[in-house]
Amino acid sequence: MMNIKKASEETGVSADTIRYYERIGLIPPIKRNENGVREFDEEDLRWIVFSRQMRNAGLSIEALIEYLTLFRSGEETVSARVDLLIEQQNELQERIDVMQQALDRLKYKISNYDSHMVPSENKLRDFDENKA
Repeated sequence: MMNIKKASEETGVSADTIRYYERIGLIPPIKRNENGVREFDEEDLRWIVFSRQMRNAGLSIEALIEYLTLFRSGEETVSARVDLLIEQQNELQERIDVMQQALDRLKYKISNYDSHMVPSENKLRDFDENKA
């Protein structure tokens, strides 16, 4: 058994985040001692790491709560869990595509700064000066 500080050190997840995960149901309620202090065991650590990994993989809080609800419902929800993960994968790919387009535009502007950005900036400056 370990306290929240040790659990945080072991998992690399802050104590505040662990409390938040518990409060919203991403991890099961943590057992407490007679003084009300959380006492974490290895299973609790696995839940914390699992939840963090799923969040890092792009799952929203809502999707992760839904996934965990399905998981706790048993084996008959496997296909629903897979469908949920596929949906999350598609949403993440869409966000990556949007970010890639933004990165490509920025790279273009940087590599063509003199021919592209300077004239655009001058037009903005002229517009601002004429507006005043």
